[in-house]
Amino acid sequence: MAKSKSSKAVAERAARSAMNGVACGCTPGVTSKTAQTRDRVGPGSHAVGVDPDIKAANLKHLKRIEGQVRGIAAMIEEDRYCADIIQQAAAVQESLRSVAKNLLRNHLTHCAAAAMHEDGATRDDMIEELLALVAKVAR
Repeated sequence: MAKSKSSKAVAERAARSAMNGVACGCTPGVTSKTAQTRDRVGPGSHAVGVDPDIKAANLKHLKRIEGQVRGIAAMIEEDRYCADIIQQAAAVQESLRSVAKNLLRNHLTHCAAAAMHEDGATRDDMIEELLALVAKVAR
C-alpha cells in the first residue's frame, strides 16, 4: 500500500513538473559558456555546476566497476566458489553507492540548494525528489 502512495506521489510530482518545470536546476546543454535556460529540465537534461574532480572520480570508479563486473562474469564462467563471487558483487555495489553519493552531493550543492530557496511547488517537488533519492541510495 505504501508503494502505491509513493507511486501516486511520483506521478503527481511528474505532472506538476511537466506543467511548472522541474525543481532541479539541471538544464540541457548548459556549460560555463552558455546561458542557463529552463527550456527542458529533468530526465534527459544536463547537470549544472558539475565539480570536475567529482566527475573524474565518478568516471574512474565506473571504469573500475566495469572491470569488476567483467571479472564477476569470468568467475561465473569458471565456476568459481560462490562466496568469492558474492564478495566481488558486494564490492561492485559499494562502488556504485560511492558514485551515487558523489552525484547526490553535487545535486544537493547545485540543483537542490537553488530549488530550496524557491517557494511553492518548486521547493515541494525538490523535497519529494530528495526523499526518493536518499531512499534509493540508502538501500
